[in-house]
Amino acid sequence: MRLRAVLFFCLYLSGVVAMAQQTTTPAATSTNGTVVHGSIRMRVEGWDWFVPDSGDNAYAFSGNIVRISASKTTSRRDWLAELAAPILIGLPDQATSPGVQGQLGQGATYFAANSHHQTAAMVFPKQLFVRWKNIGIAGQNLRIGRFELGDGMERTPTDMVLATVKREHVNQRLIGTFGFTHVSRSFDGLEYSLNRKTAGVTVVAAIADRGVFQTDGWGWNRVGFGYAAYTFDWNKGRRSSETRVFMIEYVDWRDVLKTDNRSAAVRRSDSRKIRLETFGGHSLHVVTIAGRTVDLLAWGAVQTGRWGKLDQRAWAMDFEAGFQPKGMPALKPWLRAGFTRGSGDENSGDGKHGTFFQLLPTPRPYARFPFFNMMNIEDAFGSLTIRPHSKVTISSEFHSLRLANPNDLWYLGGGVYQPWSFGYTGRPVDAARSLANLYDVQTEYRVDSAVTLTGYFGYAAGRGVLQNIYPRGKDAKFTYAEVTHRF
Repeated sequence: MRLRAVLFFCLYLSGVVAMAQQTTTPAATSTNGTVVHGSIRMRVEGWDWFVPDSGDNAYAFSGNIVRISASKTTSRRDWLAELAAPILIGLPDQATSPGVQGQLGQGATYFAANSHHQTAAMVFPKQLFVRWKNIGIAGQNLRIGRFELGDGMERTPTDMVLATVKREHVNQRLIGTFGFTHVSRSFDGLEYSLNRKTAGVTVVAAIADRGVFQTDGWGWNRVGFGYAAYTFDWNKGRRSSETRVFMIEYVDWRDVLKTDNRSAAVRRSDSRKIRLETFGGHSLHVVTIAGRTVDLLAWGAVQTGRWGKLDQRAWAMDFEAGFQPKGMPALKPWLRAGFTRGSGDENSGDGKHGTFFQLLPTPRPYARFPFFNMMNIEDAFGSLTIRPHSKVTISSEFHSLRLANPNDLWYLGGGVYQPWSFGYTGRPVDAARSLANLYDVQTEYRVDSAVTLTGYFGYAAGRGVLQNIYPRGKDAKFTYAEVTHRF
């Protein structure tokens, strides 16, 4: 296993060096107004999962994706056609432990999702849509087809700090592409938007496509949603501000075993669909005074509806603050801290489901070592980002993690990706609450506008929950090296 990891890494570095030496600034190829773009992302992931009683928890594999698109834009209409080709090499075939210990990292999830093949690849349409613009009035648009979508990014603020916080701390919390995976997710449906100078409305009705961990992204899942959001700016003087309110109707028609804290026998007897209504919003503010910048973020959501036979009653919230001090131009530090809580279920037999359900998110920006999400979690965190060079960004995060309710499960995952898998897994915790302390660091080096190199290392120091589940070793590590080439 170690030899395989070394071989993968050497091949990977050889490709990085060759690409960096040969690359030039990307220029779109245009023929009769049609523009052709593409990208290649190659990554080697190294997993050292919490130590199981049996199974391979330490392994490496290569995950890659090639995307090529053609598009055309006019004053009245856009269209885009994009193909994706995910390629997975060397997936671990023994990275699952029986019982509660389950899959030992995402390598095991890729292996299971691709019919237990160690190598998997496919070509499928990633996006294929037409957008009509300025219908009747300026700013009124309609998009129909297959497209990518992230809730919270309907409008891009003009303030750079506001835009960065929104992209990295609001974007895709509940609906997203799961773009960190080597397949990601698209949606088939329609999107209506009306954007004015200081406000905008977005309405989406769509079905989630297959993908994420499964390389075959052709088909649908029987999971759909309706999304409506109103976003408005209210800038004044040195303050830039944005507020959004939204509503999401989510329906899962599949007859699959739900993941919750009821017994397996009870869950097997509940074949009713999931229908949830989520109401929420965010408010984001940035103030710059005398060269010092402060940013504040509040995000929250409540859920009602039906979880099969149960009533859904759940909620989640996030509060964050950031500070960029004056001076220190050699490092440009950005300090941030926050607290996130997603509700858990108190009683599996009271006819209510109290676990906040994260729908179809992109969880990785909020969990860079993806062994947790926003379901039944309390996350107190801090981060430091420095930019010692115009091409280099280094960021480090600390997360103190514990479960919101010890009567519920420890949840992992990011939503549906194939018809026969629920999309989330949950593991009983034997009344423990403390999950782990996570320490990590990430470095991004932009060689030029075409090539970006990224390296990441995360260390999870497990606590009571992980000690109960993995008594042979409650700590874990995750690392990867990645190159992205755009052309």
